[in-house]
Amino acid sequence: MPVEDLARSDVVTADPEMPVAELAATMAEESVGSVVITEDDTPVGIVTDRDLTVRVLAEGVDLSGLVAADVMTEDVQTIDRDAGFYEVADLMSDEGIRRVPVCDGDELVGIITADDLTELLADEQQHLAGIIRAQRPAY
Repeated sequence: MPVEDLARSDVVTADPEMPVAELAATMAEESVGSVVITEDDTPVGIVTDRDLTVRVLAEGVDLSGLVAADVMTEDVQTIDRDAGFYEVADLMSDEGIRRVPVCDGDELVGIITADDLTELLADEQQHLAGIIRAQRPAY
């Protein structure tokens, strides 16, 4: 199954110059754990709730004047929309990441998370359990 079919298309994005406090407020308002930082619809970075905790709060950094570009992960890992489930799972595992922007060329078209993959696997397990229950003799 292509990543495009699994990914969310409603990606929360921001400009590299967005103030960090505004980024955090956006995450809270949108109920997301990350914001993809873009320039002309191309991902140039990602800021996660963990980035804000580790790079800002834990370090006691002064928020005034701090922008997304100051705290984002710059070497953002992306995946092509035609890639498969296993390819994105391998990428997450190899890179130790939980969120991957999905692209069509350089253009951002979605995002897929480890939670999305886990939910898909749980749904598939439910389907298999239904098959097993239907074929098992009554107790």
